[in-house]
Formats: sequence, C-alpha cells, structure tokens
Amino acid sequence: MSDCLFCKIVAGQIPANKVYEDEDVLAFHDIRPIAPVHFMIIPKRHVDSLAHCGPEHEAVLGKILTLAPRLAKEQGLESGFKTGINTGRGGGQEVFHLHVHVFGHKG
Repeated sequence: MSDCLFCKIVAGQIPANKVYEDEDVLAFHDIRPIAPVHFMIIPKRHVDSLAHCGPEHEAVLGKILTLAPRLAKEQGLESGFKTGINTGRGGGQEVFHLHVHVFGHKG
C-alpha cells in the first residue's frame, strides 16, 4: 500500500533501525518505545491487522512468532520478554499493517 508507513519502511523510503530482515519479514526498533528494548516484527507483504489474516498467512505468522525469542535474546532480553499485537482501533492499533511488538528489560 503506497500510503502505509510500514510498507514505506519495507521499501526503504523511510529509514528504520533494523534488527532483522529476510525475504518475508522485517524487524525494527519502535520509535516510541515503552521499554528499554522495544522492537516490532512485521510481514513485508501488507496485511492490515491480525483480524485480516487467513490460512494464507499461517507461514509468515509462524515465522514471526518463532523469530521473536531469537531476536529478543539477541537484543539482550535473556530473562524474558513480552509480545503484543494491537488489532483494530478498539485494540489500540495505530499503524494498520500487522506488527508484533517485542519488548522488555535487559538482564
């Protein structure tokens, strides 16, 4: 989507502090962190929210969730971390491109 902030980050039109990238997903630090370590993992292919996912998204959702612990550990969250998916306006979603927040405190 041409007006999607996260699609612009994927396309390289907006800079981001990247944590990880492959052909399917991108992880980058949140610009408004709520914890000392706070990054997001997004699918590169646009999907508005978790509510818009179907069977065709199972592989990328699985990849995101299995990647989260590895990236959390690499970012210093060795004793644990939280994940969050805001879904829809009522769920607090502000950017309408699916994203999984990973956050916590080092140590």
